[in-house]
Order: sequence, then C-alpha cells, then structure tokens
Amino acid sequence: MIPRTTPHCVRRVTLALTAGLSALSLTACGVVGGSGDGADSASSRKSYDITVGLLLPDRDTARFEKFDYPLIKERISSLTNKQGKVVYANAEGSEKRQSEQFRKMVADDVDAIVVDAVDAEAVEPDVRRAKEAGIAVIAYDRLAQGPIDAYVSHDNELVGQVQGRALVNALGDAAEKSKVVMMNGEPADPNTALFKKGALSELDGHVDIVKSYDTTKWLPEVAAENMRKAIKEVGLGDVAAVYSANDGMAGAVIEALQDAGATELPPVTGQDADLAAVQRIVAGTQYMTVYKSFLLEATGAADMAVAKVQDRSIQFDALARERVDSPTQRDIPAMLVPVVALTRENIEDTVIQDAVYTVEEICTEKYAAACAEIGLL
Repeated sequence: MIPRTTPHCVRRVTLALTAGLSALSLTACGVVGGSGDGADSASSRKSYDITVGLLLPDRDTARFEKFDYPLIKERISSLTNKQGKVVYANAEGSEKRQSEQFRKMVADDVDAIVVDAVDAEAVEPDVRRAKEAGIAVIAYDRLAQGPIDAYVSHDNELVGQVQGRALVNALGDAAEKSKVVMMNGEPADPNTALFKKGALSELDGHVDIVKSYDTTKWLPEVAAENMRKAIKEVGLGDVAAVYSANDGMAGAVIEALQDAGATELPPVTGQDADLAAVQRIVAGTQYMTVYKSFLLEATGAADMAVAKVQDRSIQFDALARERVDSPTQRDIPAMLVPVVALTRENIEDTVIQDAVYTVEEICTEKYAAACAEIGLL
C-alpha cells in the first residue's frame, strides 16, 4: 500500500502554488512521462492504440467544454504517440442521459472511462458494470460511488475553506454582526457537502448565517430564485455577503442583487474561474473565485487512465499519492490538485500566467477601464 504521507518531491501545496509550477513538480519527480523500472518500461511500449471514454456532466460549467475535454484529449494523444483517442459525451445535466452514455461506452468496450458524475450515487451501477467488463474507471472532479480505480480532483473541503475565509476577511471587523446568505450546490454532488463543510469551518462563529439554500443541479436560475427569496426575507440592505459555491451561481446572485436595486454589491464568492467571473472580479462585482488548475487536473486524469490501461503501476502509484473514502469504498487512490483564491490582486499571476485566458480575452471594451485600474492594461 502507498504510504499516506506524501514524499517530499510531490508534497501537497494548497494555496500559493499555481498550475504551471505544479505540472513542473510532477515532471521533475519523474511521474509524467517517467520511464519507471524495467517491467513498467516494457509495458509502456504496448497498448498505445487505446480508447478512453470521457463523460462530463453539463455544459453550464464553462470549463468542461473549453478546457477539460480538449486538455484530456490532447494529453491522451501525447501519451500514446497519437494512437490513443478519446470518446466524449456530455450528459447536459441528466443522470439518465449519462447512464445511457456510460452503458454505450461499456458496450463499445473502451479501455478506460473517466467520469464526472451528474449524480455520484446514481452512477454506481454503471461503474460496477464497467468493472465487471474489465474497464478501468477514474472518477473525475466528483467522487463517484462504486468500485472506481482512482479519483482526480481537488481538496474540496479546502475550496470551501478558501471561500469562507475570503468572506470573513472581506467583512473585516464587522464580520460577526454581518448577515450572510449561503448558496450551496446540488445536494447529490458529493463535492457540495465538502465545499459547505469547509466554508462553515471558517464562517461559523465569525458571521451570522441567516439563510442557506441548496441549488438543484447547480442551476443559475435556481440560485437566482433563492437569492430573490433571501432579499425579500432578509432585506436588500441587510445582506452583507453571499457565499456562492460556484461562478455560475455567483453570476445569478449578483444579477438578482442588481435587479433588486443594489447600488453597492456585497462580497460574493465563486469557484472555477470562469471567464465571466474573472471579468466580474475585474469590475468589482464579484469578490473572488477559486482557481483550480484545469491543466493539472485534466492531465492527471489522462495520465492515470493511460497508466492503468498499460498496467504501468509505478507511474500510477506515483500520481495517486493520497487516499480518500466514498460511501461505498475506502482507500481510493487519489490525486488532489492545489487551489488558489483568485482576486483582483492576482489575476495576472494565475489565469493569465497559466495561459487559461489572455489579457485580450479578459479586458474587452466593457472591462478596459477596470483592467487599466488594476494594471492589466
């Protein structure tokens, strides 16, 4: 069994490390593209002609189509001398559709499946079906139930802690008397509970949480409706801050506040560093987002899938240095990618430095003056 302590060369760094440095640290330790021992080197020369199924949950989260799919596709190709391919399907928020897509990939006898589950519990029968067929399953971004081979995501409790801490810092000395609304994610998503747990570890005892909502399927329109309820019940002027678990909901929350007549917006959190969210942060309408390295998460999942198919145990174990538990399985090999709190102060050092967005993409005409104010132009 892999030790639970992480070796020096790939020790976890939680807040200050950006994606580029993270990727370099893996390469330097011989994990990505490493040769391993003789047995692994021999097996690495076979099975280049492989097919990896990729199942993503929705199109509302901008990063899935723009970053995750292209990055995984490119990495699989690179790792297999351009012989490997990715078969991709997006469930568009439907667990039934995802199940149908999953079953088709099993029927088509793909070599491995990387799945970001719409519903972590509902996907379990399909995970079991894949395992019975001898197909490796990597849970991506969300921890799926069932006999998965590995999990690639972030320290999701830490994500919530970063968000909660940001709100407390933004509220300053007035925090304890400040009324905060919590806009949590989809209850069926296991990450939601972790985000919430992390956020509450920072918010409880430091602010007054007056309303807390779950958001069906992470839908912005549901978040907007809940925010309108909160404004009506709490009072527009009394909402001091909003914890929003992701950027899509943050945009809806901000729009609801503006529609209600807010002239000075309270701090609102987010997650995923969507382009629209980064622009809102530039403009000062959204306080922060959590930037999670799409590059490191996507390449990590691709590396794990290929290593599993090619039976490259040394490379696989080097990537999966941590262990997590699901309701159905203990000690799941895992890679947990660092996260960064993105604010107006570090846009250049995060998403621009990591080439997620260019200055031109962020600083369109609408945001040019704000970009100039913070030194991006």
